Amino acid sequence: MIIGIPKEIMHDERRVSATPDVCGRYISLGHTVLVEHDAGEGAYFHDEQYAAAGALVVPGAEDVYERADLILKVKEPLFNEQTGLHEVDMMHPGQVLISFIHPAAPANHQMVRTLAKRGITALTLDGVPRISRAQSMDALTSMSTCAGYKGILMGANLLPRFVPQIFSAVGMIRPINALIIGAGVGGLQALATVKRLGARVFAADIRPAAREQAQSLGAQIVELNVPDDAAVGEGGYARVLRKELLLLEREALAARLPEMDLVFLSALVPGKLAPVLITEEMVKIMKPGAVIVDISIDQGGNCSLTPPGEIKTMHKVHLVGIKNIPGLIPESSTSMFALNMFNLVNYLVKDNALVLDEEDEIVRGILTTHKGEVVHQGAREAMSL
Repeated sequence: MIIGIPKEIMHDERRVSATPDVCGRYISLGHTVLVEHDAGEGAYFHDEQYAAAGALVVPGAEDVYERADLILKVKEPLFNEQTGLHEVDMMHPGQVLISFIHPAAPANHQMVRTLAKRGITALTLDGVPRISRAQSMDALTSMSTCAGYKGILMGANLLPRFVPQIFSAVGMIRPINALIIGAGVGGLQALATVKRLGARVFAADIRPAAREQAQSLGAQIVELNVPDDAAVGEGGYARVLRKELLLLEREALAARLPEMDLVFLSALVPGKLAPVLITEEMVKIMKPGAVIVDISIDQGGNCSLTPPGEIKTMHKVHLVGIKNIPGLIPESSTSMFALNMFNLVNYLVKDNALVLDEEDEIVRGILTTHKGEVVHQGAREAMSL
């Protein structure tokens, strides 16, 4: 196959979908790799390194999209200001795209419909199931680790106060209170990071196993009043809650929000829109200067006010809706992402061709558009198809 590695064009996105080392692995398996000029510069991987690994460095995105059978990207296709074309419009029928597409998010619905209309087979990395044989392909887990770490540092940087307890000549300053909502991979990394910074840490999750993990890392648990049997779905993931249970969860959180300085949101249901756990009225009761970091924003966000792709202050609370937080630590996140992608591509390739067995659990989870149709279940539900 001819594998294409375009330069990412999302604002401030510095990652790339393959490192020179990983390109060398593709080439050793008989594939040709096209890398757009300067695609890896933001992550400190240079054209000369790609060329030394055997990749062909091409001058522009249009070269990559025109010639490649398989396009590997980090973020969903966007309008490319350099070419004056949307990335989807540079693709051709029969081409395969693997990326984080987040097809259930309303902002991506038209792009997903266009992928289907153009006859492109798209596979979304956020659909890789969390099963043992898919662990090495699970870029969502890798990037959640990065987002949990960096997201807390961003939140701490916005705070108008010290994070740890401080002793000084004028007396003691108390540590901040940090609340982690959603104790999955990203939430647990955030918890560990903010605890290392010296905060008093609280955690909330509707899943008992996740609460136990958070408690083992030193968090005080905020009870959400959701029955365990209504909370846990297939594979240990959170379920979509009934409206009355979601209201109970919000009430429990609202009782604790006024005492919190930093709130980290990472509650997700795989393939679905993120549940809205913090409403505008709840933001209004928070401390002036408090910070909300919402890493669920790619799937709509856990706070109704989170600004997609931006940092804003509303009701005297800082709201962080940056979509590509892992891109802010590009070398580490690219290295992890590229290996996850390689393992997935290697899994899907049989006899030098991409084979999509729709009975396979991994393929079912990631297949988004195929044969001119939107096939991703979460996207279909969100689009009311």
